[in-house]
Amino acid sequence: MKNQSRQENIIYLVVWGILFAAPLLSLYIRTVNDTNIMFDWSEVFIVWRKFAVYLVLFLIHNFLLAPLLVHQHRRVLYFSIVTTVMAAFITYQCVTRPDIRKDESMRHIPPPMEQPNQPPPSIDNQPPPLFDNQRPPEFDNHHPHKLHREMPPPVLWERDIMSIVVLILMFGANLGMKLYFRSRKDQKKLLELEKKSLEHQLEYLRYQINPHFFMNTLNNIHALVDIDPAKAQETILELSKMMRFVLYEGDKQGVSLTREFEFIRTYIKLMRLRYSDKVKITIDLPTEAPDKNIPPLMLISFVENAFKHGISYQHESFIDVKVEIEQERLHFLCSNSKADKPNKEKGGVGLTNVKQRLNLLYDNRYTLNIQDTQNVYIVELILPLS
Repeated sequence: MKNQSRQENIIYLVVWGILFAAPLLSLYIRTVNDTNIMFDWSEVFIVWRKFAVYLVLFLIHNFLLAPLLVHQHRRVLYFSIVTTVMAAFITYQCVTRPDIRKDESMRHIPPPMEQPNQPPPSIDNQPPPLFDNQRPPEFDNHHPHKLHREMPPPVLWERDIMSIVVLILMFGANLGMKLYFRSRKDQKKLLELEKKSLEHQLEYLRYQINPHFFMNTLNNIHALVDIDPAKAQETILELSKMMRFVLYEGDKQGVSLTREFEFIRTYIKLMRLRYSDKVKITIDLPTEAPDKNIPPLMLISFVENAFKHGISYQHESFIDVKVEIEQERLHFLCSNSKADKPNKEKGGVGLTNVKQRLNLLYDNRYTLNIQDTQNVYIVELILPLS
């Protein structure tokens, strides 16, 4: 936030620096182009005095008035004070401007003209006596060269109006700049809140996946204890490796493809122990994966659902898992047969959970195609690799 305030102040400093440097540059160019013109600092000081008035008003508006509207939203107080400031500025303009009423009145005095049949002036330079029917031309309403009466000066001159317009534009530009930096600040806060919300949602989704996965694995071990205790012990060791992966890798934003593929192989190895030869399980994962990351426990959700809904104890069934990596993209394909009576275990992850996680992580940069036919269920997922 302090960085944005510093940027705003630097912009103001540059703009005012250019304005105050402009008279110097202009006078310098004139002296270079015309050797008869001498560099006179008094001309520069005259312009700087005018700029100084606007600078003082700008500082008052920037540090005292604008925050009332932008940060505190006190519109009535802001416009009341701004109106008072502008009225004081108009009064200052009227007091400090030069008196040009005499110059304006002199512009309307016509040049003297010779009058025919004028008697010569007297020797003592006194005006000749007037006849009864003669009046001075300034009192003759029909005289073609009568003098104009001196009109009262207007309240606001043209340059006063231009000064007010400049002041309004300066205040408006100051408000626009503050609103721009305020919007950037609010947008940054919103992005931080969205990021925190995203992290909380992903954490919640991961906690939904982990208990369901361990529940299925523990059920497998329970089934092996009575059938083959040696295999049950081996399975516990494999489960400990998987638990280590979930504990230390599951809370990360991404894990290497090699670790994720190893996790899937171990899971399928444990699941094979539970089913007979009637279930054909095929797995095709790359032995050498590029140094890329993928969100942990993303693919295992589809594999879990395949075992949950695709295994039949009465008929032959199959599960095929295949992964290909092409052009910085991961192509995951999982197909399985459909059981006559799907497993009704509670606690399943479900596609809604998986889709929500994909939307949070990849937005619209992923492709998920699901084909649900009468006998086969196929999931095709394409993810960009980072």
